[in-house]
Amino acid sequence: MPTLLEAPPPSPELPPTGERAAGVTRRFDRIGRTDVALVGGKGANLGEMTRAGLPVPPGFVVTVDAFAKAMDATGVLAKVREQLKNVDVDDPKALQTAAAAQQAVRAVAVPNDVRGEILAAYTELIGPFGDIPVAVRSSATVEDAPSASFAGMFESYLMVTGESELIERVRDCWASAFSARVLFYRAKQSLPLEMAVAVVVQRMIRSDKSGVMFTANPATHDTSCIVIEASRGLGEPVVQGQVTPDRYVLDKKALTVREMRVSTKSYVVSPNAEGGGFRREQTSDTARVLTDAELVALAELAIKVESLFGAPQDLEFAIDASGIYLTQTRPITTLTHPPETSQPAQRAGAASRQTLVRGLGASPGVATGAARVLADISAGAQLLKNEVLVAHMTSPDWVPLMRRASAIVTETGGMTSHAAIVSRELGVPCVVGTSDATRVLRDGMLVTVDGSSGRVFEGAVSKAEHPARIVASTPTRAPTTATRLYVNLGDPSQAESVAARDVDGVGLLRAEFMLLEALGGVHPKQLLAEGKRDEIVRKLVEPLTQIARAFHPRPVIYRAMDFRTNEFRSLRGGETHEPLEANPMIGYRGCYRYIQDRELFGVELLALYEARAASDNLHLMIPFVRTDWELKQCLDLVNRSPLRRSRGMQRWIMAEVPSVIWRLEDYAKLGVNAVSIGSNDLTQLILGVDRDNERLAALYDERDPAVLDAIREIIARSHQAGLTVSICGQAPSVHPEYAEFLVRRGIDSISVVPDAIERTRVNVARAEQRLLVESARRSP
Repeated sequence: MPTLLEAPPPSPELPPTGERAAGVTRRFDRIGRTDVALVGGKGANLGEMTRAGLPVPPGFVVTVDAFAKAMDATGVLAKVREQLKNVDVDDPKALQTAAAAQQAVRAVAVPNDVRGEILAAYTELIGPFGDIPVAVRSSATVEDAPSASFAGMFESYLMVTGESELIERVRDCWASAFSARVLFYRAKQSLPLEMAVAVVVQRMIRSDKSGVMFTANPATHDTSCIVIEASRGLGEPVVQGQVTPDRYVLDKKALTVREMRVSTKSYVVSPNAEGGGFRREQTSDTARVLTDAELVALAELAIKVESLFGAPQDLEFAIDASGIYLTQTRPITTLTHPPETSQPAQRAGAASRQTLVRGLGASPGVATGAARVLADISAGAQLLKNEVLVAHMTSPDWVPLMRRASAIVTETGGMTSHAAIVSRELGVPCVVGTSDATRVLRDGMLVTVDGSSGRVFEGAVSKAEHPARIVASTPTRAPTTATRLYVNLGDPSQAESVAARDVDGVGLLRAEFMLLEALGGVHPKQLLAEGKRDEIVRKLVEPLTQIARAFHPRPVIYRAMDFRTNEFRSLRGGETHEPLEANPMIGYRGCYRYIQDRELFGVELLALYEARAASDNLHLMIPFVRTDWELKQCLDLVNRSPLRRSRGMQRWIMAEVPSVIWRLEDYAKLGVNAVSIGSNDLTQLILGVDRDNERLAALYDERDPAVLDAIREIIARSHQAGLTVSICGQAPSVHPEYAEFLVRRGIDSISVVPDAIERTRVNVARAEQRLLVESARRSP
């Protein structure tokens, strides 16, 4: 194979990610996870993997700046805004009218300078091989994010060849951001309808085999396994749920096969022998797709990617004669409940009932309802609320229907099919790959869908027959603990569902995600320069209020925005307002920035004040505090702001800089109420390790004795100073033993990501019980 396919190794010459370059295209090896605002979620993840030396087919991203330039040059964006203004997404006619914005975007004339740079990057990518095809995919700024998958919502184009087709497909990707299905999905996720779109252009792999991998089972939420689904040819039929792939479940530690399900693959999509395009062929392939060696190699890559991103991942892969390639990764957005377990005895009642159809359990839970068999979406009006939707497959256009269903059953698809992903996001039980559901099930038939076992039963199955299984939207309450358990949050659309779970509040409400969403990726100082101060305040108040009300009266600790300068520069207008720093990780950020940039901090304080007027459980946390004199000036700004009239607001600080250990008593005297340990930054500053530098990954360990000793000191000295102490770093979410260490040190609260709520509560309860037992045994 040409060396063009080889992923470039990490190089000292690569610039830091987030550092803005001139132009509107960026190669994968020049971007990373901090560049989401510029290259979108898909592009940022591909860049992060490329820079880590993982086998990613080379490519580049047409940034959101290209989209903005094309729209601004033609005045189309103003027309689009008007079309989307006050649209009712629940009104199909109004939604279709708004989606007419697609036509305006698709007809945009790409400015010559933008077109020229895209084609120059394309020429560099394909080199002398002019017939090498590429994949062209949208990469929206909130796509492939931890909270929303946008599964199949945006367009992707495979086997694209030639300059004219490339430009046309880039426009098509831009236009896909304004389709009816995207507008509906964004509205239901409480996201603004208007959005910036980047486009990924990537070398195509003429794959013999392809598929998807999950580093945790998204149906059972088991993090000890890796789920791999595969079919022959290109991977689109697997991703879109058009075929039922082979399914392999591997033990994550031993890398041995726990389960294997070889399916009948009904067709294969293969690239044409030369040039672009592909062909679809009918098959009845019943042979196993992946060998044992391929399974182990894929699993090892999946583990590396999970470690790189620090969270369970959903990956896509392609295999040709030259090896394995990773073509995409995204967080698994639906690991919100612990693995379900059920004993055979508990199954006795259900087992006595007739199983009508059997498939793959793709979204956990049990739901009963009347079946509604739909041949296509045109019959969607027949589906009544809380009926069981039965179809051959679903696509993004089906999302409004899926929201009405109590459960979903499809004939094709695997764990990554559209039906599976969206069902897990909605918390709706789902069974896919049944092969015969539309023939066996009939309209009006009362059925029970078990989204964990993959079975559809006749009639209603009682809770007594399924004592260990509950509908996915109803959480299981964990043991009560003396140590409070908080959650780290940044996405308002998650507020209600997370607040309904067993948490004592929000220990870390990140400003950054809300800021990106509210301001549309524009630098806030750019908006201030345009006289839009009130608009910024209004757009921040709305998500703050939404989250605070969902958790009221439980506390919500809002961390003031802590963008580093390289991240701020990636926002539109950022080059004008941000300095270039050699090491932004320990640069112009946090508390010191607030006292230098008082206008922007004042906007945040005003937004917090107005949100507290509606919900008084919001409190302020100041990050990256280095000295007592800067904290004093910062708190003086707070006390001179409208917040001085807001009674009961707590003042928190992040304990990230090691100097905090020696200054806690001084901070308490300044009026600080509580401390939250940021173990991520604390670790990098104690060990001298840049946590964004993949070459130093082996050195970065939050369990290092030096880090643990610092945390022990912070807890002890905080209590001596009369301060409440919490922790909101990554460690408690990732390392189970961390919970016991923190409990033994006397931590008041622990804040974790939503995926870790239940297991952390259990770990804390066990640690507290062990302490009680040990104490009792020591008593005379």
